[in-house]
Formats: sequence, structure tokens, C-alpha cells
Amino acid sequence: METSEDIRTTPRGFYCKLCSIHTPNRPSLEAHLKGKKHQHLCRLRSKRDAQVESSIYVSGIKPTTSRTELAEYFEQFGPVSEIIMDKDKGLYSIIEFSEVKSTQAVLTQLEHRLQGLKLRVKPREKKEFKLASKPPDAKKSHINLEKLNYDLCQTASVNEQMQKVVETLQLSESDQNSRELLAELLEEVFTEFLPDCQIIPFGSSVNTFGVQSCDLDLVLDLENTKAFQSQAKKSEKKGEHNSEDGDSEDSILPEIDLNTATPAELLDLVTAVLRKCVPGVYKVQPQKTTRLPLVRFIHRDLNLQGDITINNRLAVRNTRFLQLCSGLDSRVRPLVYTVRFWAKQKHLAGNPFGGGPLLNNYALTLLVLFYLQNVDPPILPTVEKLKSMACEEEECVIDGWDCTFPSQPISVPPSKNTDDLCTLLHGFFSFYSKFDFSGSVVSLREGRSLPIASFLSRDEEMPDTADSSSSKHKKAAGPKLGPVNILDPFNLHHNVAGNLSERTHRHLLRECSESEKYCRSLQYQRKSAKGKSWGLVRLFAPRVEGGAGSQGGTERSLKISVPFQASVLPESLNKKLSSSGDAFRLIWFEQLCSAVEALFKDILKCTPAEEPVSTQEQNKTGGGEEEVNNNDSLEGSSKQAASKPGKKRPLPAEESSSSSSSKGKRRRLDSSANLPEKACWFWAQRHKVWAGRRKVRRDLLKTSDEASKPEGGCRSIESRVTQCIVEKEEDPKDLVEFKVDAEVLGGGENTKAVLKFTPTNDLAGYFQDFFHFLESFLPKMVETLLSKPE
Repeated sequence: METSEDIRTTPRGFYCKLCSIHTPNRPSLEAHLKGKKHQHLCRLRSKRDAQVESSIYVSGIKPTTSRTELAEYFEQFGPVSEIIMDKDKGLYSIIEFSEVKSTQAVLTQLEHRLQGLKLRVKPREKKEFKLASKPPDAKKSHINLEKLNYDLCQTASVNEQMQKVVETLQLSESDQNSRELLAELLEEVFTEFLPDCQIIPFGSSVNTFGVQSCDLDLVLDLENTKAFQSQAKKSEKKGEHNSEDGDSEDSILPEIDLNTATPAELLDLVTAVLRKCVPGVYKVQPQKTTRLPLVRFIHRDLNLQGDITINNRLAVRNTRFLQLCSGLDSRVRPLVYTVRFWAKQKHLAGNPFGGGPLLNNYALTLLVLFYLQNVDPPILPTVEKLKSMACEEEECVIDGWDCTFPSQPISVPPSKNTDDLCTLLHGFFSFYSKFDFSGSVVSLREGRSLPIASFLSRDEEMPDTADSSSSKHKKAAGPKLGPVNILDPFNLHHNVAGNLSERTHRHLLRECSESEKYCRSLQYQRKSAKGKSWGLVRLFAPRVEGGAGSQGGTERSLKISVPFQASVLPESLNKKLSSSGDAFRLIWFEQLCSAVEALFKDILKCTPAEEPVSTQEQNKTGGGEEEVNNNDSLEGSSKQAASKPGKKRPLPAEESSSSSSSKGKRRRLDSSANLPEKACWFWAQRHKVWAGRRKVRRDLLKTSDEASKPEGGCRSIESRVTQCIVEKEEDPKDLVEFKVDAEVLGGGENTKAVLKFTPTNDLAGYFQDFFHFLESFLPKMVETLLSKPE
């Protein structure tokens, strides 16, 4: 049994001070002492003790003394393994030697001098070894949800609840002060190396929508520094004496030309200053691959995470815009705070690791502002109207983008809208539960949704983006289109929701719809007389899956949605869709139907099936007038026969005459034409193409020169996988027969194609397995076929 000072007897058993662990009895203690953690800490403590024995403490050095100079002096006593220099508390250093005898040699010498100064040298102080605790998490939220819910239930109305949310979540005065002090400290340090530079806070910390634990976003503005450097170079050419700033050996400025430096070089410069010269800063990490390169850091004493970007003047202007909107109406802040917190509770926002396919706070705030531009009467004016209210001194153009708006809310007439917060929050969910995100682009500049067709052609010049006198033209960049498209108010090439996935898009719509239904109930509008949760408390609660309202039924579960995604379409098709106006959805649907048919016929080796008798009788009575049996695709020719399985039913006489051309010739696509909005197929599957598919795919790629791609990412690979499965089956037989109904949904709903599957013959019970495979395989494969048509 170990009897060292690490073990202490307690009324509950034994306590190990080294590991901070309680054990109830001696057998448990013995097991702990032999364990990996205790043994590791013992070895670590021995190593630290050895380091202390071979180290000395040196003070009295000059501020300009470098590690190299210290090493050169003390190496006369023996090899130096490490030098630790303090940059926070004072001018001292710890010199660690490779051997203990070197330490003894230094301490034996009575006097040490370096750079004309007498050094104070003494043995390194031995401190008690303790298990290092993890630094506090700078991203940790300090919100007590239970207390917040209790406080919300005690209020008298939803309006008061929304005000309580603001009071609870907003930055305190001390938080604001500490952030201002840190920004001032950073500016003071950076101006030592980059004269006349500015550190400007932006984002949540200063735009009036900040919450506890939010990051401190900063911009390093080097415009004045560039002018200073240019002037210094001119003076140098004239032979004039440089200033002390230019001659200082510590200055970084002479080493880099700010006018020609790359973003990576500037980031390295910022990183060097933060690491070496700013007290209390650690975990300094440059991020060079993000859309806007930045340097992340954490301040230890303030427990605050921050990041610095360079010359990001648009971000500062966006912050001023949000400040203006907040000051225009007292209802803006409570609505923004409530929607942000709702989105976080519903897992639509607030990714703890940053990035990812979730909404960021800026995108959520713009959604709220856009909604307030569209209520009747409007609460907020459009950006274009704000521009007309600005005076000449307030005109602002940044990077070619017109960023003009009034600097003070008093310049904007107040809104005539009198809706309370409770009504506005309900309206927000109602507005976006029906919003056509996929077919529209949210524009705060115009205060309306723009048709996505006008953004599909990437060669076209963007709308008027700047003052007419500006010589810059924004061509060919365009915003990155996705399931949700929200244009930045000023940089019209930036979709602030461009990172969202189709899954997050569906989640957003579902949660808006569920919240809109709840807001119609008395549980939202009235305080519970029985002390139950009500109002925002129930709105913020996570949705319970499998409840009474979540029973989807068989029919709902047999549908697969394929969203419209302009970003995956070839450039030629995007140009065609762009010129087709409102008919672009139906043209895209025609292309999608061709891809779906190719998937079933060529890739999964399905065969056309007989149309069930009941369906034929329904068609004869007029029940299926709008459906087109599309096994030969919407582009097929007129050689069809209703008696043959898998063929189109005869078209009306006028359509037959116009489509009797050679095979493969497309029907003329006119924006005014009544293009089909529905299609259907009847298929039979004779092979278990879903069973063991991934294994067959892996084995095939081992002997193939083709590169590995995600399942559904390559037409040729998937076709060969199916062929291998088919060849291995000895006795193929009809496993399932099924009907596929396709419909394009647009207008007020999401632009997407919905494929409804109905089994018509499934005696062996294989259809559910087949459909489960299609749920993940079909959308990805269709996307691949649309992006690379043959």
C-alpha cells in the first residue's frame, strides 16, 4: 500500500490529492493507484520536478532582450533545452538546461551581466504539482433555462414574455464594458506595429442584438496605415530621416508592403502580434480557408472568444444597418431575440462547433427584418427607401456596393403599424410556413422576394449595385443559390444562407408550420389559470416525435421529395431556365422526369409493368385526365399504344399531330404553353438491387480505375453495381410492381418534385425494403443525372 502524502483518509474512505478522486475502501484505492491515470500523473510530476531542478529564474533583463541572446549567454554553462519568457506580468525568464550540473554552475557564479545590466539569477521556485484544470469554455452559455421558463410563466402576456427574453439574453453592461476594453487594448498593441490602424468591433457585440457568450467580432482597418507606409517610403526616397516608428527594430511595418501583401501574409502578421504581444490571449488560430479569412483567439481573463478580420468594411456597415433598424421601432429587438432563441431551441441555429448546415444569427435577423418590411402596413422600410431618405453626407459606397442609409433613426418616419408583439410573432411563423424559399430570393434591398429564375444565368450582370458614377461592375459572380436564398442587404453577390442543406430547409418549414399552428391556440395567447406552461415556454419546447399529431400513415411515408437546386444544374440548362420566366419550374420538372425514368430503367434495371385494370377503368371514366403515363419520358415521340405496358396513353389529337416527329425530338417549350405538371410510371422490379449493394460496390471499386464517389454520385458505377447483382441472381422473378406519381409543386409552396410510390403487386413483401433504399438513393442519383446529362 502506498503511504505517500498523496493519500488522505476521510470518513468516506480515501482521497487521492494527486488525482482529486475519492475511493470507498482499500481494494478500490489499490486499484486506483495501479491505474493509468494515477501512474501517468506520477510520471508527469517526476518529470516536472526534474525540470525544476535543472532550471533557473532570471530577472532584470531588458524589454528588447530576445530568446536568442539569452540562449547565447547561458549556453556557456551547458546546453539550454528551453527558454520561457513572460509577456504578461513582467520582464523575467526561466532558463531550462539539459543537465542539472549546468544549473549548479550558473548559481555558483556570483554575478551575471547581459547588455550592460546586472541579472538577478536564483533557483526556480518549486511549486506543488496539481492536476491542471481545463480553461473555462468561452462558448459556454450562462442561461439557466429552468429559471427562464419560470420567469416567463409568471408574466401576464406574451408581450411581456418577449421583453423578458430580451432582458435575460442580452449583454449586460459589464459585458459591454469588458468587450470595449479588450478592443481598446488590441488597438493600443497593434498601433505599436501598424501606426494609425484601427480595431473596430462589429456583429452581435455592438449591433444591439448581442447575447451572453457571443463572440467578439473585430475588424483591423489598415487604410490609414497604408497611407502612413506610403508617406514613409516617399520620405525615404527623398533621403529624409524616418520616424522612430519606421526605424524601430520591433516594428513589423517595414517588413511587409500592405498595398501588395496577400491575405495570408496579413493573417500571419495579425497572428504574430496576438501570440507575442497581447497579454492574456491564447489559442490563436488563423483561419485562411473561410469565406472571409480571420484569426480566432480566446482571452483568458475575460473568458471571451473573438476573431479578427482585415479591412472588412462591409461587415461594419452591415452592423450600422442593424443598429438603425433596431432604433426605428421598439418591437424589432424583442422579435429578433425571440426568433433567434426559438431557432436555437429547435436546432435550426446555434451549432456549437460553428459552421455546418444551420442558420446563423445574421440570417435569422434578416428574415425578421424582411418579414417586418412585408407586414401591412410595413414596420420597416426597404433598403432602397432608406437610401432615398439619406442626405448627401451619408452617401456610402464600399467595394462598389451602394451602402447608403440614414445614420440616425430620426430621419425615418415612424411606422403606422400598431400590431403587438404577440401578433407579430404569430405572423412571422405564418409568413414563412408558406414562403417559397426554393423558388425565391429574399431581397431586403427591394423588400420583396425575387424570382430565382432571374439569378440562374451566371453570365448576366447583377442588378444595379452601386452609384451610377462607380466604375466597378459586378459580373459573373452572383450569389450561391441553395434551398434557402437570403441576399445580403448590400453585397448582392452574397447569400447569407448559402450553407443550408435541403434537410435544414425542410426542418425550418416544418417548425414554422408547427409553431404557426400552436400560435393559433389559447395555450399561446392566454396565461394558464392552473399554473401550467403557456405562451413562449411551450413554443420553445422541443417537438415530441411520435405524438398524436405526428402519425404520418402509410401514404405519407411513401413519398420522396426532390428539391429544385439551381447550383447542381449545368450552365446551359440554367440559361434556358432563366429565359423562361415563370415556366422554369415545369421545364425543370420535364428534365427531372427524364432523369427519374433513366434511374429506374437504365440504372436499377426495372421493366415497364402492366397498368392495373382498376386504374385503366378510372382513366376511361375521366379520373386520370391530368396524369400522363410517362414510361417513355415527357420528351418521347407519338409512337405509343395503350395496350402495351409501360407506354404512354395516346395524346389528344392536336398534341399527337405536333409531336409526331422523329424519336428524341423535344416538344417545343414555350413559356405560355400548358406544360404537364404531373406524370406517372408503372414499373416492375425482378431483382434485389438494394440487398448487399454497398459491398458489391466496394468490391467493384477495388478492381476498377474509377474514383470512389458517394453512393448515387456516379451513373456508370451504379449501373455496373446493379448489373453485378443481376448477374449473380440465378432465378429472377417479379418481386414487386409499383406505381410512381410525380408532381411539381411551386407557387406558394416549395419548388420541388414529389414522387409518390404505390405498390400494385407485393405478394412477397419486398416493397418496404426497396422503398427504404430509394429514400436515400433516388434524390442523390437524380441530382447526379441532372448535373451531368448524357
